[in-house]
Amino acid sequence: MSRSTFLFTSESVSEGHPDKVADRISDTVVDLFLARDPEARVACETLCTTNLVVLAGEIRGKGIWENDAWVPGLEAEIEAAVRAAVRDIGYEQDKFHWNTFEFQNHLHGQSVDIAVGVDAADNKDEGAGDQGIMFGYASNETPELMPATLAYSHAILKKLAEVRHAGGTLLEPDAKSQVTIQYVDGKPVRATSIVLSTQHAAGKADQVAAFVKPLILEVLPEGFTDENTVWHINPTGIFEIGGPDGDTGLTGRKIIVDTYGGASPHGGGAFSGKDPTKVDRSAAYACRYLAKNVVAAGLADRCTIQISYAIGVAEPQSIHVDLHRTGRIDESVLERELLGLIGGATPRAIRQHLGLNKPIYARTAAYGHFGREPDADGGFGWEKTDLVDRLKALAG
Repeated sequence: MSRSTFLFTSESVSEGHPDKVADRISDTVVDLFLARDPEARVACETLCTTNLVVLAGEIRGKGIWENDAWVPGLEAEIEAAVRAAVRDIGYEQDKFHWNTFEFQNHLHGQSVDIAVGVDAADNKDEGAGDQGIMFGYASNETPELMPATLAYSHAILKKLAEVRHAGGTLLEPDAKSQVTIQYVDGKPVRATSIVLSTQHAAGKADQVAAFVKPLILEVLPEGFTDENTVWHINPTGIFEIGGPDGDTGLTGRKIIVDTYGGASPHGGGAFSGKDPTKVDRSAAYACRYLAKNVVAAGLADRCTIQISYAIGVAEPQSIHVDLHRTGRIDESVLERELLGLIGGATPRAIRQHLGLNKPIYARTAAYGHFGREPDADGGFGWEKTDLVDRLKALAG
């Protein structure tokens, strides 16, 4: 994306996409455990397919997993929470119904080898839960400081979900969107192509395009489409069988949808199903927080930040800042000063600064972890722009 005039595309998937069903379930488990123990360790993977949901992974926490066994009554609570999540998405199909799918829970205690590496002890701070690289990104091309292609792809599906949840429509939960935008002088000017595939009620295939096109236009800027925009709405013709009955879902398979739609590098680690001690999640949130504040402060039009970690080591191994030749401050200054603005980038410092030890994650599972409004209870706290004044001061 170094050229100033080009086409770029991002996609999104709905809350009813099978992989997003899996993400929602995994993050529901994270929230359930963090509500019991804010220091809980959770790595929950979900598989969902025809009439089946399976949990697997490792957990640890007070009031959760004690003496190598579940706390009495918790297994039933887990199943109830999982079924409630699927019900909220809207699945009541013959072959995937929230009340009748088979449920298997294979979560178990966390490895002691991992625990000894990541826990704080004596003079050792809590170490990173794994090695890896994490990225954050921001761009001033939308009010949310997100890539326009992804912001509009998300907005289309959120609008369809809003209409579907209101009831009485032909829409079903599973859907995918894709938006291609022409950029001129680095700015988004028009949509050249819009793709939408949405699950629909039986026998309603011929009504889908007329129903959804006005909804799509509602969420795009006025004049963003024209007579040359190419539309593909349910290009296969019929989409009646959807969700986990149509395709198996797994946690963590939509990481580009979750982040920046391909406009920024990705470290490869999924977010959903992980408690915030896992730097795949918390450090990626911190990188977005810092990058967004840099752009919000007017120090650059675009900003990418990379941080790296070693398992069991608290301090990051590196920080790299790229302002994509749009900066109004030296990148080395930001590399030197940014982490100090949040009290450092150890896993604990990040969690404390952003308030991450809370049950705030199920809401992140669909329509992106970034570009959202901060919630009063701390959800999406990494989207705040409360570092702007301090960053402006750095630039003099």
